[in-house]
Amino acid sequence: MPRENFSDLMAFLAVARERSFTKAAAKLGISQSTLSHTIRALEERLGVRLLARTTRSVTPTEAGARLQAAVAPRFEDIEAELSALSELRDKPAGTIRITAGEHAASAIVWPAIAKLLPNYPDIHIEVVVDYGLTDIVAERYDAGVRLGEQVAKDMIAVRIGPDMRMAVVGAPGYFARHQRPKTPQELTQHNCINLRLPTHGGIYPWEFEKGSRALRVRVEGALVFNNIAMRLHAALAGLGLAYLPEDQVREYLADGKLVRVLADWCPPFSGYHLYYPNRRQPSPAFTLLVDALRYRARTK
Repeated sequence: MPRENFSDLMAFLAVARERSFTKAAAKLGISQSTLSHTIRALEERLGVRLLARTTRSVTPTEAGARLQAAVAPRFEDIEAELSALSELRDKPAGTIRITAGEHAASAIVWPAIAKLLPNYPDIHIEVVVDYGLTDIVAERYDAGVRLGEQVAKDMIAVRIGPDMRMAVVGAPGYFARHQRPKTPQELTQHNCINLRLPTHGGIYPWEFEKGSRALRVRVEGALVFNNIAMRLHAALAGLGLAYLPEDQVREYLADGKLVRVLADWCPPFSGYHLYYPNRRQPSPAFTLLVDALRYRARTK
């Protein structure tokens, strides 16, 4: 059937339901003369009269009634499906892919999605832990998480965490055998637990800052890991000094299982940001996730 016949059939159904050209034209938002012309053209193409017209009423003919009975349910099904699709567009659903480093994934992303998902069972979230500076567009991620200074200028960035600090820590047992360092340079005399990151092409140097002085110290030690958990375990075991996010060691500092040094060389720096390409119509699911992750500073 030619495509234009579908609009003609809808016009016919409107007249057949309303039993009035005037009411049907108003419902369709067209003039009565245009509607009359459409119905005549449809009858000519089909070769049968569909509507019996009098000065007082309009009723379907036998052919018209048969066509109405056959076509109306199908158009109702189409309208119902279109309505369902419209509701789906507004319903939070679908899969969201995010790439983030280990610390951001566990400290920021996970707590947010753990609260979000129970209320929205049709949202699915995939979190890929990756230390690399992933190209989220090329790798088909919806968003990524980086420290503020690492976010490209052409991306939309949403702050999702507070400022951060790093901490140099060791177990009391380690310091019972080694003197506490007073400057970052003295770390070269200690057994340090190193981190290897793919973005740095090797061992990650420990970064320090005090006033206008900034230092990058390449430490050495018997252990190298590529994650936070193993470095923390090694430090707790007294096997060396570790350079870790402050929030990951706070409880161990409080109960005395770890001791902090060089705190005055570890100032705050910009925290994590969710970043994503400029998108004109983000999905309801993505909008919900962004709002769940958005950092809101606590006020006293």
